[in-house]
Amino acid sequence: MNTILCDELLQEIFLRLPPPSSSAVSLVSKRWLRLYRSSITLLFLRLYPHTSPPPSLSSFLSSFPFLSSLSLTTFGAVSVGDTWTFSDQLLLSTASSCPNLRHLRLFIGPVSFFPLLSLSTSCPHLTSLSIALSRPLSFHWLLLFHSLKDLSVAFTTVAGELDSDQFNSSSKSVGNSDATIRNSDAELQLESLGLSGIRPGDYGLDWLWRSCKKLKKLQLRSCEGVGDEPSLSSFVKCLSRLHEVELRTCRAIVDEVLQKLAENCTSLKSLLVYDGGSREGLLQFISETHCNLQKLDLRLPLDLENNHLLAMAENFRGLTVLRLQSCCLVTGEGLKTIAIAMNQLEELALINCDVVEREPGLLTTLGQDLRRLRKLDLSYNELLGDKEFTSMLASCNSLIELKLRGCKVLTNSAILSMTRSCKLLESVDIMDCCGIDVDAVELFVLNCPELRKIWVEESKVSDVARSRASKKFIGKVV
Repeated sequence: MNTILCDELLQEIFLRLPPPSSSAVSLVSKRWLRLYRSSITLLFLRLYPHTSPPPSLSSFLSSFPFLSSLSLTTFGAVSVGDTWTFSDQLLLSTASSCPNLRHLRLFIGPVSFFPLLSLSTSCPHLTSLSIALSRPLSFHWLLLFHSLKDLSVAFTTVAGELDSDQFNSSSKSVGNSDATIRNSDAELQLESLGLSGIRPGDYGLDWLWRSCKKLKKLQLRSCEGVGDEPSLSSFVKCLSRLHEVELRTCRAIVDEVLQKLAENCTSLKSLLVYDGGSREGLLQFISETHCNLQKLDLRLPLDLENNHLLAMAENFRGLTVLRLQSCCLVTGEGLKTIAIAMNQLEELALINCDVVEREPGLLTTLGQDLRRLRKLDLSYNELLGDKEFTSMLASCNSLIELKLRGCKVLTNSAILSMTRSCKLLESVDIMDCCGIDVDAVELFVLNCPELRKIWVEESKVSDVARSRASKKFIGKVV
């Protein structure tokens, strides 16, 4: 077979193999190893800083000529003194070895300008970049990345050298003038931007907010501000065009951002708020916003109450996705109101919400009102019982995704109900469900015709289930 099949046919076969089998083909022969690597477009590498010098990384990456997505991280932390040098060397090695790269993720340490310049010239098709930068902040280097659509930046406290003067002196060699660099009308191609660790007085963000005229998605994580004082007005203008906003652990600024969204943004479709904001600020946004919100994801243990749910039912009737996590103050009354007003919901998540366990019959009522549900997540409701769960499933026959991770009281009866009621299930998560055993998992795998992925402990996968999963290309995540 090593000589009968041509290279193109073998590569096509390798692309269609399931993950558990694909890596084994590289052991057959040197030819198969070469062809297998040529068929790989995505790599995730975890490096040892002292045993993976950049020259060896460059040589290794060169054997993957069609690599388009690369993620680099390390085992353990790199010492502060070596962080900058190591991350710069990794970036240079990547730039010299991966000309077809589209997506790069490198959060090992802050990078400096010259490796970014090398990356922009060597990887002209790069569309997604995730890196760390140090202060003082500068974003003028983004003008060199003409194809970049998605940027994620984590700001660190490591002393750095990435500044505007360095960019100015270098960019003249590629035809940019100082006037162009400072042009307030610069228009970046960015559509998605994620920033982590912004401080109130951070300089340099004003230019970034002004230049993101095509931005559709904004993610802020662990931010205490949006930049220095001139940055605020530019930030507000940037908000007016957004479709998606995510605010994670940004307690200092959540209320202000939500207020500005309510006042200035009518295009918002999706909002995620994790661990931040106040009851009043959230209620004000829900009551005053004029956007047609379609997706809402909240993890607000002490800030979300029934009056918020009632306001949602009144103002967010177009909602198709609602995700609530650890919301301990809401009651069944609020959730039932939501279900009646939003009977078009396609995705519902009630993760670690004790109201699910506290109020008998709640899930049954929700299931009857939400018959269009396609995705349901009840993870980490540890006391959720078979009776409540199966009563809900009787009405939810259109589910394609079901997550029950950490529901420790559920038993084999729950699996039997899933097999009978949910014939369209494609993805199921039953990790850490202590009451579900190997026989139930086998029954489910054999009798769920559309199943494509299951999260379950290896100890609960029988030989029969494993064989069935292999034949049907069902992915097991254990």
